[in-house]
Amino acid sequence: MKFITPIPVRDIAEKIGARLIGDDSLMATGINEIHQVQPGDITFVDVRKYFDKSLRSEASIIILNEQAECPEGKALLLCEDPFTAYNNIILEHRPFLPMTANISPTAEIDPTAIIEPNVVIGHHVRIGKYTYIQANSVIGEHTIIGDQVTIQAGALIGTDAFYFKRTEQGYQHWRSGGRVVIHSRVQIGAGCTINKGVSGDTVIGEGTKLDCQVHIGHDVVVGKNCLFAAQVGIGGNTVIGDEVILYGQAGIAQNLTIGDKAVVSAKAGVSKSLEGGKLYFGTPAAEARTAYRELAALRHLPEFFSDYYGEK
Repeated sequence: MKFITPIPVRDIAEKIGARLIGDDSLMATGINEIHQVQPGDITFVDVRKYFDKSLRSEASIIILNEQAECPEGKALLLCEDPFTAYNNIILEHRPFLPMTANISPTAEIDPTAIIEPNVVIGHHVRIGKYTYIQANSVIGEHTIIGDQVTIQAGALIGTDAFYFKRTEQGYQHWRSGGRVVIHSRVQIGAGCTINKGVSGDTVIGEGTKLDCQVHIGHDVVVGKNCLFAAQVGIGGNTVIGDEVILYGQAGIAQNLTIGDKAVVSAKAGVSKSLEGGKLYFGTPAAEARTAYRELAALRHLPEFFSDYYGEK
């Protein structure tokens, strides 16, 4: 999530009650979780084993709860509860605003767009030229939709990220400060659900087509001209390349990369990153030629054991 204007790190330290270590002249331009950080971003860490990863990341400002050596050109903000400090910064700059009308007065909708009855359009949404949104869809806050996009009936775009911090009191929900960005000439099928990013963007690339009841998790980035059949599910922070085909009910786990032009068969379960340009099958998914040979070999096992033990 980017701030409207840069914020001095000294002001952030004062607001969250943190001790500032390192470069006190830095200006924060955004805030993001560790998977999405860029230079100028704030991030946080509260588990010692992840300190090194955070300190070496692109983030310029790190909120943490233990003393650490500050890398050159960065700033550390030392406080008791980094998660709460981080979450409060998100809430300050992306406060929760309930809807009071079907279409928010802050939404920017091109006059050529077609919006059917009972569509809900949230705060600060932008909708491009000749886009068509069918009845009973919900377009959540800060969603960006390009030109000539079709969103079929009952789709839910920009729902909260399924993302929780585990605490002694239970699971604490993060404020979702990210967005959904849908590029031009995308089609979203009926009943699809697309979560916004935790603090980054969930992106659907130009020309991609989603069948009905597809779920896209938080911070997923989908490339151009992909084709996803019904009931595909993609876990958070996964990156899908261009021209990827996912057949019905394929499940893609979180934090993976699927290469360009990969094809995943129906009902496959993908638990590891996949190279592009290949066909995958099964659970766990494997390259189809290998998986089919393994299945063929399994069918011959009874015959093999019969011959080995001399059974008739």
